[in-house]
Amino acid sequence: MRVKIHHEGTPVLITLMAILLIINIPLWLWVRPFVWAIAVTVVSAVLYLVAVNFFRSPRRTFIGDRHNAVVSSADGTVVALEETFEDEFLHCRCIQLSVFMSIFNVHANWFPVDGEVTYVKHHPGRFRAAYLPKSSTENERSTVVIRTPDGQPVLMRQIAGAMARRIVTYARPGDEASVEDHMGFIKFGSRIDLYLPLNTEILVNIGAKTTGGITQVARLHPEAKNA
Repeated sequence: MRVKIHHEGTPVLITLMAILLIINIPLWLWVRPFVWAIAVTVVSAVLYLVAVNFFRSPRRTFIGDRHNAVVSSADGTVVALEETFEDEFLHCRCIQLSVFMSIFNVHANWFPVDGEVTYVKHHPGRFRAAYLPKSSTENERSTVVIRTPDGQPVLMRQIAGAMARRIVTYARPGDEASVEDHMGFIKFGSRIDLYLPLNTEILVNIGAKTTGGITQVARLHPEAKNA
């Protein structure tokens, strides 16, 4: 089965391959016994496979009723599920649902709902561990708001982690959002926060594993409309 690589990862993988070849070729040519070359080559292969896994770009199809469905924007683990006040755009109390991505997860990000992108803003910040609560407001991050066909705004926030140094957001105001489309990419360990209306039906618990573009994490109430 052919593995598709996300275009964000192509230069990284080429550079990493060059570095590993520079390290490994001299070992095989000049270092004896061969056990050292074998050991380094095995470690190099594992490292490269981890990088390839990280930059995979799977094309996924959501199966189910898409009306009012909220789908996970990322592969990872649900690390936060709580009521909080969102003060950047919604300016109201919401349910915050956060998914943490380890370096072993695919780091492409999907739109959580169908609709229209109405707001996009990048915020410079720190690079704390992404699983910490303060990372939502202090870390490097990018905020995207999608208004569903029923007029409900859903806020999605990409958050850089301790190792992440680049957030890529493809969404632009006026774009059509689909749960099957990539809206961005975060390089290395990071997190996605979703802010949903208080009467949203939550379908996952803390610790649940999610698959971006596939796992339905919530269902919006038809009458719920934030600011």
